[in-house]
Amino acid sequence: MTLTADPTTTRLSPDELRELFLFEALDDEQLTWLAERGWVVDLPADDLVCQEGEPAEVMVVLLSGTLSMSRRVGPDDVETVRTDQKGVYAGAMSSYLREAASATYTASVRTVTEVSLFVLRADDFGKAVQTWFPMATHLLEGLMIGMRNSQQIVGQRQQLLALGALAAGLTHELNNPAAAAVRANAALRERIAGMRSKLAMLARKEIDHRLLEVLVEVQEAAVTAVAEAPELSALEESDQEDQLGEWLDEHGIDDGWSLAPVFASAGTTVEFLDRVAAAAPDDLLDNAVRWLAYTLDTELLLKEIGDSVTRISTLVGAARQYSNMDRAPFERVDIHEGLKSTLAMLATKLDGVTVVKELDRTLPKVPVYAGELNQVWTNLIDNAVQAMDGHGTLTVRTALDGDRVRVEIGDTGPGVPVELRQRIFEPFFTTKPVGQGTGLGLDISYRIVVIRHGGDLTVESQPGDTRFVVHLPLTERSSV
Repeated sequence: MTLTADPTTTRLSPDELRELFLFEALDDEQLTWLAERGWVVDLPADDLVCQEGEPAEVMVVLLSGTLSMSRRVGPDDVETVRTDQKGVYAGAMSSYLREAASATYTASVRTVTEVSLFVLRADDFGKAVQTWFPMATHLLEGLMIGMRNSQQIVGQRQQLLALGALAAGLTHELNNPAAAAVRANAALRERIAGMRSKLAMLARKEIDHRLLEVLVEVQEAAVTAVAEAPELSALEESDQEDQLGEWLDEHGIDDGWSLAPVFASAGTTVEFLDRVAAAAPDDLLDNAVRWLAYTLDTELLLKEIGDSVTRISTLVGAARQYSNMDRAPFERVDIHEGLKSTLAMLATKLDGVTVVKELDRTLPKVPVYAGELNQVWTNLIDNAVQAMDGHGTLTVRTALDGDRVRVEIGDTGPGVPVELRQRIFEPFFTTKPVGQGTGLGLDISYRIVVIRHGGDLTVESQPGDTRFVVHLPLTERSSV
């Protein structure tokens, strides 16, 4: 690529420049000024005119031949324009802005055939526009800066709203196990007070030593049964309570209906109570059963507190994983960890939704910015739930697709119309009512997946089956 000028360089006359639509409205003095500062360059086919990301030093105008323009999308160059129209321009087109000194080419341009170009230095073009069209310069600068600032402010606002919603959901989720632990702790305090009373009775020899012998034999077995008790459905638990209640009534235990739920929750069976009845003298059976119920109720309360604290710890762990507080910004991770923590953080929004997880646990770890990727999962899952109006089936699916990992977020909503599928990833485009959407969620997700990770984000949709598909490469990019 050679776009420099030398003493032998061909130059255009003012009349030749006037034939180019970009300059046709300029006066003779302005055209002469451009003719003195610009020059003609001839390039062969398949030559690079300008490279995306390089400093924007020149502006070029096509005189003859065919050019192609492309943008870098992940590891690929995607052609966006191919033209042979005389007068089309590319390069340092925003050199009239105040920040032009640090500007870079926003796209790559290559020659498809032999071409002839009119070349103008960025400084000269910028000076010309600023001098000849000061009002237009201010308007364009204000428009570009305003759009950029608006996108940044609205994007930050959306992230804050998402963070606030997640914080509210997390608070709600934490409140349930915390309240359960407080209730169980209060009940356990009463049981411990009763235990002190029983010890006092033992000291005064008000409790028959034969009862203690029976209890020592059965208590450990009963406590072990609590830990191993199977999870019962509501109907199974009701049947179990009825059987235990009948046993207690048959053996003359007063208020057996109040003890049966304790035994049922602890996994105690009629057969186990038969062992207690066989070991305890008839006159001590009532006390033995009540002492056993007392022991099991205490164990159940301890289990409830343990479960509640574990739930709190799990939620805090999910929040830490979601925000990636304890990790480096870029590393290889199990993609399922982020999906799992995001689902946990959005649990309150999924109350009326059936979640189906089809996860390939054999997938290798993926090199990602995990914290940013969790924002993608949040946006896609949240959009899916909103599309279903909070009711339907959410499908999270992972699989290996060649040398990439494929993640699908599917919903059973009405679908995305064909005419909107090409626009849903555009910034500020939204189909939601005013105030309910910024139009940046999918744009941010697209930027994170495609630009940040070199992946791909697409949508496949029909009524009742919409899938946002994320592809992430398994190999690290040389520059991310």
